[in-house]
Amino acid sequence: MYPAKFDYHRAKSIEEAESLCKGNTDASFLAGGHSLIPAMKLRLSDPGALIDISGIDDLKGISRDGDAIRIGALTTHAEVETSDVVKDGCAALSEAAGMIGDPQVRNRGTIGGNVAHADPASDYPGILMALGATIVTSSRSIAVDNFFTGLFETALNDGEIITEIQVPAIGAGSGAAYAKFFNPSSRYAVVGVGALVSKSNGSCSSCRIGVTGAADHAFRASAAEEALNGSDLGHDAVEAAAAKVAEGQEMLSDLSASANYRTHLCGVMAKRAIAEAASEA
Repeated sequence: MYPAKFDYHRAKSIEEAESLCKGNTDASFLAGGHSLIPAMKLRLSDPGALIDISGIDDLKGISRDGDAIRIGALTTHAEVETSDVVKDGCAALSEAAGMIGDPQVRNRGTIGGNVAHADPASDYPGILMALGATIVTSSRSIAVDNFFTGLFETALNDGEIITEIQVPAIGAGSGAAYAKFFNPSSRYAVVGVGALVSKSNGSCSSCRIGVTGAADHAFRASAAEEALNGSDLGHDAVEAAAAKVAEGQEMLSDLSASANYRTHLCGVMAKRAIAEAASEA
């Protein structure tokens, strides 16, 4: 299928992109295009103008700034996967990026575009939620816990551009992991669970568990975190916490999986992610 007609603009700077957006009220930003272009072809998205930001160098690159890993919004999934900075500071994020789609998608799709699109089955939301990331825009910083608000909905304002993703580096005594059950045709997450576990004196001193694919947007599994905190991280403790991952959430039901099956998968993927994170801690 072909998209509806639209105007095309190629921005050379963040300021120019924002200015163009103000002059086109129904505009969309184009980064890698792996989510937006298919949606336009299916007429699920119909922007009157596309503002191409893919050439803005200020939105690219990965660096370490103290305890934070700074990832430019236009950094591709393949770059996140292969970056030594990411591998050294947060290997779980590198591994999660390597699970996205196929090589074509990973070499074109961007972390900023993925996060802004907020597909409920995307991988990044789950692992970023677990890691306690911060979404930085041209005007403010948004904690990831407050970023994903609904089905393809975020806390971004109209015309607001994500400039980078900041992820805390994993320190000594902590470990993180991401596990997912993927759709065999699209490799989107039917359910994906990210876990960050910190140990002290052999027990869990703190943890974060992020879930994607299960509900209409990524969420923190608060009940599971509470159950895991203070535990010995043994088999029974992990089993009990994993059983609470879907608690209080309305599960999606679609052609990929029923709500009941997603509830089951939440527990299975959580056990794998928690166990791996605990072993890394």
